[in-house]
Amino acid sequence: MFHPVFAEQYVFGGKNGWSGVATRNGIAEGTGRFGYKCLELATNGAVRGPDTDLLLNFENNDFADAAGNYIVSENRLFISKDSLMGKGAAASGNTDGGLVLTGKKSGLFGKEGPAGSFMIDFWLCPSIVENGEIILDWRSSRNINGFVVYQLINASFRQNKVEWLFSNLFDGYTDNGGDVTLLSYRSLIPEKWSHHSLSFNEENGCLEYRIDGQLEDVKFITSTGRELGSVYPVVLGVPAELQLCSSYTGLIDDFRIRKRAFEEKTDGYAETAGALKKSVYNVSGGRFESEPILTKTGSVLNSVTAEMSVPAQTDVQLYVRSGDNYFNWTEDYPEWKAVISGGKIEGVSGTYFQIAADLLPDGAGAKTPSVTEITLDYSEIPEPLPPFTVTVEKGDGSVTLSWSHSVDDTAGGYYIYYGIRPGEYLGRTAAEGPSPVNVGSSTECKITGLKNGTIYYFAVAAWSKVDSRICGPLSKEVYARPSVK
Repeated sequence: MFHPVFAEQYVFGGKNGWSGVATRNGIAEGTGRFGYKCLELATNGAVRGPDTDLLLNFENNDFADAAGNYIVSENRLFISKDSLMGKGAAASGNTDGGLVLTGKKSGLFGKEGPAGSFMIDFWLCPSIVENGEIILDWRSSRNINGFVVYQLINASFRQNKVEWLFSNLFDGYTDNGGDVTLLSYRSLIPEKWSHHSLSFNEENGCLEYRIDGQLEDVKFITSTGRELGSVYPVVLGVPAELQLCSSYTGLIDDFRIRKRAFEEKTDGYAETAGALKKSVYNVSGGRFESEPILTKTGSVLNSVTAEMSVPAQTDVQLYVRSGDNYFNWTEDYPEWKAVISGGKIEGVSGTYFQIAADLLPDGAGAKTPSVTEITLDYSEIPEPLPPFTVTVEKGDGSVTLSWSHSVDDTAGGYYIYYGIRPGEYLGRTAAEGPSPVNVGSSTECKITGLKNGTIYYFAVAAWSKVDSRICGPLSKEVYARPSVK
């Protein structure tokens, strides 16, 4: 028998945006077709984490702090595509003045007081390594017992090496006039990328400097000068501007401050920068998955059409799955089914649909595919109309309901809803079972086991011949109060 269906659509992306995407692994937003936001592969650049205080990844001509804790108040750097990590790096021309950042109260350098553990790391590719060139500079002051003490954090070149100078940063530390210096062991090579990390651990007082993961210099800022001893913590004074590359010639990339110390497992490097393969995108690709899309019971997915850009050697692989209760879904259950954009889909039905896509770059990791919009076309089985008339007759501990046949030929049977409040059909005491009661194709039913003197409210709905779970709207409500005649 023919059963009518209603064609429906659900659209991800495009003018609707991508808020319906639940998970993104290796995926970032870019600009797609027609100016809408698209999903594409994230670059190999640094990404924001839960401990990120500041992140400048210099992607897409953007110098903004990805963590949102700092404002760029002055910028004389410019974008260079000659990057190691991701699509872009920042270039500096020595005396141009670099980048000036002002911290918000949420930023480490935007407020006074204890700083805790922190880590500063970045990629550097100097054009020359000239004495006095400055990579990082922060100057402030702190009032201690009525005396103004000047503070300094500075990273600059000295004899082809990197020197870090900290002045009056560590509370209670007075050796060397409050100054602490770290100097790299190795010399920097012009036109070669290297990764630099400066870390302070407030737990043991360890201040260390690493290049490409290798320890260059270390000092323990403690009462003993060793790991065992009372730690002199970092206490910052008046909030002041943080300057990058104020006097530096070369490239810098992925400048980041994190609110934790160096961790060997996560921050160690198996390869040096010179051995790293230069690729804009991770060659293993990325994946995104939508939230489950609620439709109606028995819906059938017909097709999935993606508006996408797929450069040579890249690919987008689409997947769908469905079910009636997404609360028991896992990563692999229900099973994902591969589909072709615009192609007809067979055997996918249910109350919920979910879509996923794998984005794969070319072999060199130089190009990414992108998805601007995804449209799901599916069919819903219409809900049958309720009976137009319903009557009720009271009895002793019972009521008898009767109703007209639904004029809808898709109706396969009827449910009786009951309860003791108008519009709330939550009854559970009837001998025929809790609300709603499936009475099959009958147009009359006696509901027993009711309490005399209590008023009960009833409504009838038709269910579909295709699936008894597809239930239509309720009829007009009727009521009765069982009693002894």
